[in-house]
Amino acid sequence: MKILLIYPNIRGMNMLPTAIALFSSMLKEQGHTVSLFDSTDYPNIEDDEFNSDKLKEKNLNARPFDDTLLKMTFKDEDLLDSYKKHVEAFSPDLIAMSTTEDMYPIGIRLLEISAPYKIPTLVGGVFATFASELVINRPEVDMVCVGEGEYVLSELCSRMDKGMPYDDIPGLWVKKKGEIRRNPMGQAVDMNENPVLDLSIFPEGRLYRPMQGKVWRMFPLETHRGCPYQCTYCNSPQQALKYREETGSRFFRKKRLDKVRNEIIFFRDKHNVEAFYFLADTFLAYSEAEFDAFIEMYSEFKIPFWCQTRPETITYKRVKKLSEVGMFRMAVGIEHGNEEFRKRVIHRSVKNETIIKALATVNDVGVPFSVNNILGFPFETRELAFDTIELNRHIYSDNMNAYSFSPFHGTPLRKIAEQQGYIEPGTIARSVTRPTMLNMPQFPPQQIEGVRRCFVIYAKLPKSRWPEIEKAEKLTPEGDAIWEKLRDEVAEKYMPHGDEEKITE
Repeated sequence: MKILLIYPNIRGMNMLPTAIALFSSMLKEQGHTVSLFDSTDYPNIEDDEFNSDKLKEKNLNARPFDDTLLKMTFKDEDLLDSYKKHVEAFSPDLIAMSTTEDMYPIGIRLLEISAPYKIPTLVGGVFATFASELVINRPEVDMVCVGEGEYVLSELCSRMDKGMPYDDIPGLWVKKKGEIRRNPMGQAVDMNENPVLDLSIFPEGRLYRPMQGKVWRMFPLETHRGCPYQCTYCNSPQQALKYREETGSRFFRKKRLDKVRNEIIFFRDKHNVEAFYFLADTFLAYSEAEFDAFIEMYSEFKIPFWCQTRPETITYKRVKKLSEVGMFRMAVGIEHGNEEFRKRVIHRSVKNETIIKALATVNDVGVPFSVNNILGFPFETRELAFDTIELNRHIYSDNMNAYSFSPFHGTPLRKIAEQQGYIEPGTIARSVTRPTMLNMPQFPPQQIEGVRRCFVIYAKLPKSRWPEIEKAEKLTPEGDAIWEKLRDEVAEKYMPHGDEEKITE
């Protein structure tokens, strides 16, 4: 049968979607015909000027980069018209859409276009798992995948191809004769049984990614699924709970290193990979034995790579060994600078002293790194946000990100935001690079966005300049002019190497 995979996205936003690449490989192995409609390269139907990567560059969250390679497959065509033509030309037997919550509205716009063709439509992803009722009640949606999609999609296509009933597949919700059949979730999949990713389905420009001021031919490598930690802004803890309670299976898993090795060889020999980014919420959630085995395995290749982790997992030995086998950059989640708030609201108990010492270790090894921070958590105030700025002033990172808190479905803080009246139930969360959605009296949206855009400036310039910077928080023409002047000053003095100048005041 013919399956059309849909990935709603916008320019400069999400990385190469591994789920789409995995599904394509899996379905082709089963003899199906697969096509992809990825909206990334089209003009954004909601905001044609928005580009997440370039916005981060503008706000000093990332090094400037030449995006020529990324633009090589950009299309100056109407997204909805192009999608309609694609559906008509391919004439699929099934439309399967994998979407993040922030891109869901774009996905629905696409499905509205294809709805008149009466093609069975499946929607999956983390958002569909935690907002299943919201998604299944859309008139354009016939089925929802709750949980991981490998087994669900494979079994669904197999049964549809054979003309067999499919409304009892574990993990599949199906509309049937005006009613909804809500099947229980299936077991967590065995990652080691998955085939290598099919990258041939993507246009060439999607195979490149900006990192550290350069655009790399950069591919994802999945080493872990899930996370052992309990951060309340993340949906991994709730996924782990859902799988444990409903299926008795474990959501946090690690892929066998021989499987990772085979994928490295495949990407090296077949796709001329220049660098990897490891797909793991906390890459260093390896035991010492597992870590040493990874180092031994990867030393055969020494292909440059990026990973992300938490401060409390960092040691000099680990960072040094990783740098010796190819790690050229890493990202570290800090999220908030107030210890009590971080522990009580975010469920991260690490001390500021531990964070500072851990990241000084990364400096000692000489590996550039970025740090991730979030502003606008429920219950936060402007004063608490400045605790995060203060902590960042003691960390000499290459770049620092200041994201707005986004109340994604499936996170504990989503429920809290609704209970406190900060957002309306059913609201679709936006990207963390967009302005906040929370309407909190003690920390209003414009105030959050003003601090966020000045975050790096506050962290880099002496405190004697803070009264001047505060004027740049105002989202007015006057504030914009002050912000642009200060931004240019910081960019010239501190970028692209943010750790060369240490704060002395």
